[in-house]
Amino acid sequence: MYFLSTAAVHGQILKDTSAINLLKRGVDDIYGCRFTEAMKIGDELSRIFPDHPVIYLYNGMLTYWKHHPLIPSSSESSSYENYMTTCIKICEEAQAPDDYAEYLLANLGARGMLLMYYADNNLTEKVNPLVISTYRHIRESFDYTSVYPDFYFFTGLYNYYREAYPEAHPIYKVLAFLFPRGDREKGLAEIRLAATKSIMLKAESYSFLSYIFLSFENNYAKSLPYTMGLHELYPANQPYLAGYLKNLLLLKKYDEAEEILNSLNNNITNSYFRAQVSVFNGILQEKKYNNYDQALRYYNKGISELSGFDYYGRDYSSYAYFGLSRISGMRNDKQNRKTYRKMAIEMTSYKKVNFDE
Repeated sequence: MYFLSTAAVHGQILKDTSAINLLKRGVDDIYGCRFTEAMKIGDELSRIFPDHPVIYLYNGMLTYWKHHPLIPSSSESSSYENYMTTCIKICEEAQAPDDYAEYLLANLGARGMLLMYYADNNLTEKVNPLVISTYRHIRESFDYTSVYPDFYFFTGLYNYYREAYPEAHPIYKVLAFLFPRGDREKGLAEIRLAATKSIMLKAESYSFLSYIFLSFENNYAKSLPYTMGLHELYPANQPYLAGYLKNLLLLKKYDEAEEILNSLNNNITNSYFRAQVSVFNGILQEKKYNNYDQALRYYNKGISELSGFDYYGRDYSSYAYFGLSRISGMRNDKQNRKTYRKMAIEMTSYKKVNFDE
């Protein structure tokens, strides 16, 4: 979900004001889902910096957002992986000590994007070796925070996730023991610093902060400024809108969520977002209106729509199954209450995010 820049073939991009401005415009267009404009800037970057790793990062990022959600069966997934692995290869084969901080940023950026894609799609066999090979570069980033504040994003993620992720995903506990301990609070402070001072990573820092407070800390009030801020900054970005809607519903701000949902007027082109909206409407019908028949229809519709997204759609499917379980319980259908809840728990990555309260 994020983009970093690296050194130009004959110069440092982060020392070039015009290059930085061009990159920022392009990244802004990608996050804003203005893909035609983003492609034009990508062409300009390719002309100015031919065969530079930044081009592969940029094109990978464009591929990710244009075809969101990116899943292994997507025709674009191989291109995405190729962009990132090529960037890593160029960075690690380059001999440019004067530009090392920028190469390190690009290397970490590509690795981080790959890890995100692998983890989101449960590709554990690819996550583990990449985590191990990335660790050395993460440790190096601690030495460069005074050079570029973007590095606080990576140090913050390491400090936080080293402690929080194995707790939420016990399968990674053994792997976590291979690495030094982190510090959750320090990690959050560093990501906040990246959100305010980084050159390229403000949106990503906001995104991770919102995700952390929603899914790991279960502090929905603290996550709201970040989900709302991302939506206001990039209103056409449907994944950011989905995060904002989920946050509002977890806070029981049903009127605000419903106003946004009604404004969509069925003009939803992304099939994954359409499935998320079905689940959101189910939560509204159940929680705000106590209209359980309509809620059941929305929940089942959402489950059906999410079935084509494999592992990627499991969390949102779990929200629907939690809803089906609650409604079954209210109707004294003990068997289905138990069955649906079991299915929900098996699917979800974060059992406390269930809309039960």
